[in-house]
Amino acid sequence: MTASIVTNHKAIPRHAIHTADVSELGLCTLGGKFAYLPCRLNVRQSAQMVQLLAKFRNTLARKTTAFAIPNENNEVERSGSHACSDDQVLMPLENYNSSGHLEGEAVDSLSKSEAGFFQRVEHLGNQARVLDKLRAVYLHVLASEQWNASRLKLSHKNYMESATNLIHYLALKSLDTEALKDDLALISLLNLEMVNSSVLASLTTGIQLLENLQLNSVRANGNVSAEICMQEKLDQQNKGNFMINAMRKKAFLNRELLLGPLQDSRLTHIMTTVGEEALESETLITNLIKTGTSIIRINCAHGNPQLWSEIIRRVKQSSQMLESPCRILMDLAGPKLRTDNLKPGPCVVKISPKKNASGNVIFPAQVWLSHKGAGPPPPHLSPDAVLFIDDQEFLSEVKVGDTSRFFDARGKKRMLKISRVFHIFSGTGFMAECSRTAYVSSGTELLIKRKKGRFLVGQVVDVPARESFIRLRVGDLLIISRDGKSDQDNSYGHTSRAYRIACSSGYLFDAVKPGERIAFDDGKIWGVIKGTSSSEIVVSITHAGPRGTKLGSQKSINIPDSNIRYEGLTSKDLVDLEFVASHADMVGVSFVRDTRDVIVLRQELEKRKLQNLGIVLKIETKSGFEKLPLLLLEAMKSSNPLGVMIARGDLAVECGWERLADIQEEILSVSGAAHIPVIWATQVLESLVKSGIPTRAEITDVANGRRASCIMLNKGRHIVQAVSTLDSILRANSKEMKAERKPLVLSSHLF
Repeated sequence: MTASIVTNHKAIPRHAIHTADVSELGLCTLGGKFAYLPCRLNVRQSAQMVQLLAKFRNTLARKTTAFAIPNENNEVERSGSHACSDDQVLMPLENYNSSGHLEGEAVDSLSKSEAGFFQRVEHLGNQARVLDKLRAVYLHVLASEQWNASRLKLSHKNYMESATNLIHYLALKSLDTEALKDDLALISLLNLEMVNSSVLASLTTGIQLLENLQLNSVRANGNVSAEICMQEKLDQQNKGNFMINAMRKKAFLNRELLLGPLQDSRLTHIMTTVGEEALESETLITNLIKTGTSIIRINCAHGNPQLWSEIIRRVKQSSQMLESPCRILMDLAGPKLRTDNLKPGPCVVKISPKKNASGNVIFPAQVWLSHKGAGPPPPHLSPDAVLFIDDQEFLSEVKVGDTSRFFDARGKKRMLKISRVFHIFSGTGFMAECSRTAYVSSGTELLIKRKKGRFLVGQVVDVPARESFIRLRVGDLLIISRDGKSDQDNSYGHTSRAYRIACSSGYLFDAVKPGERIAFDDGKIWGVIKGTSSSEIVVSITHAGPRGTKLGSQKSINIPDSNIRYEGLTSKDLVDLEFVASHADMVGVSFVRDTRDVIVLRQELEKRKLQNLGIVLKIETKSGFEKLPLLLLEAMKSSNPLGVMIARGDLAVECGWERLADIQEEILSVSGAAHIPVIWATQVLESLVKSGIPTRAEITDVANGRRASCIMLNKGRHIVQAVSTLDSILRANSKEMKAERKPLVLSSHLF
């Protein structure tokens, strides 16, 4: 397909034909449709008249006549049947022959046409319509601020601008702006999806830019008033940019007030959850801070003040020694439904070598041997079992290559071969290998034969009780009791498919109804309630792993279909708050559901004069998500540093897995509009933390989480390695790392 524009040389002298500089050509081969070819006409002669015709299937059709007349300053003034400036030419897109010759015609270069004028008018009209829509949105946003004036007056002065911007954002989101977004995208002016942190200033800037475009389209020489108006607009625009910068600075300051300053080039904090395992190692907390942790989280649902005090002491000591600031977040347990503790299992540890599909041992089990006071093995070791020996003299005579013989808990003869020795912080430890499965309990004697019939004897001590659990399969019946009957033996459940577990919370038994869904352990197990009473609930298991799924002590219980009424802060939370107030930098409020929960917390903090204690609202229920703007506005009534945690475990169960991605996006947007930092939590790098090997999806999740102010890791066997990996990923997004990366090019010889 070809196209040409011709002029009638009988009407116009040959010397009047001038070339046009074509800046762009864009034709489509859709039959009967039109395409626009942007072009410019550079007139270099005196008054000329050019008549443009379109050649279509060997037929000429008149389009327009344009004039180009130089003025006194030898500057071209364009006039004619219509004014035109950098217009577009309308062309019919049918197959036509440009090589055909018509008598009395000469092929001319591309120039201005009447169709181009109409396209210009249409373009200006589109701009005007977009401007009107943007002004209407702007007025709606301002009106929403007035409607909520009484609510905004209650905000603390530190949060006044942020609360106002949140109102602006909510007003913008309440409108159907899809068509406006498309219009703005066509002129590449403003992205309404990216203005949440400074809504009013962004809308103002967009309006001013559109007004400036309209003024520039009118070429009125010597119009002083227009120039003055333009300058005023630019001055206002500069103020708008200042407002945007101010809002960004506000978000930055709010983040630092809550989470603290960041060192080096990283842009995101790393939070790590620790528990009693921190006391089993002298170096764990030091290694966590050294590899990048800047916030330590303690869950008050586990442990006691004595444990928490020792963890905090070690954090402060390591932070000071490494000269790396590290803050403390303590989560209040909240009214979370959990399974009660099951009856402890036997005090025995299982030692299992690695076997192939045929049952042959391919790698012996690795067993750590040391004195009780020596502490756990070094972090870089991952033994399959840990045995503590009471006799220091026994360990002092052990050598690499020795073989220790013993009888396990079943009376089976087994051996441990000493393979390596390690000199640790407070003693000596050994790594031994065991090639056969063994069950070792407290009191087991290890014997090493020496010359002349002498034996070294060491006794295993302090073997912890095995964690009890019940394994649930699809079709099983689970009875949840209120009076602690889970202590009874569940062994019969394998044949009768009926198990028992306890939950001491009265909320559960007072609210649920038959037919409602129930989930356990963050949704790993699902069931349907078949019957209820004041003391028992009967559940039929509908979802579990192919080989069954373990349900143990202190695992979460969720009833997403039930409207359970909880108290904001439990009696335990109020007791723990006294400890948190004097030891931590931030308090996490679990299972926030409505503004009443925040009001109670604010009253308790005001009563204790804790204006500087950071508050982290944990969003982990459907109600908490739906009322997030109200929760933020209520929390903004105090001066306390404020943050939001996306607790994705319970949130996914409560709201549905398929909605989780959209929900966390909305939480990020709403919190960003309020300039409140967000903590990205639950199952971050979980495979890496537990097994030492991350999944590809986990790495992508972390990259997505970089938009948050902080990423939280839960405790696990390989937590130090996980923190190091996360730190590397976060640093890869820093300016320094980006500067080091070379851009992708097609070929080196192109530049």
